[in-house]
Amino acid sequence: MESTSPPTSPSGNPAQREPTRRRTPRLLDQVRLAIRIRHYSRRTEKVYVLWVRQFILFHDKHHPAEMGVEEVQQFLTSLAVRRRLSASSQNQALSALLFLYKRVLNKELGWVEGVV
Repeated sequence: MESTSPPTSPSGNPAQREPTRRRTPRLLDQVRLAIRIRHYSRRTEKVYVLWVRQFILFHDKHHPAEMGVEEVQQFLTSLAVRRRLSASSQNQALSALLFLYKRVLNKELGWVEGVV
């Protein structure tokens, strides 16, 4: 017959479960959550997450909290010059990054100037 007593620690005391640690959601999940809290459309959510992901990849997977306005300018300039994206797409990327910094990272990005 199997014992149904609780597991014990090496000292013979009933083993205590380690408290469940809550991990901070990953950055893109934080972006999604911030968008959903504000009741933005699913399309906006999808597009903002796409732009944030591209921004991170453009800067060799550096965390946006470690970057600032200079890196945003570099990314947006690249979209205009190298990728030749429309002004509308560039504005969409800028809006996504402004949202990321202000609403998710709680960091004022400041004025993004000199973007081609």
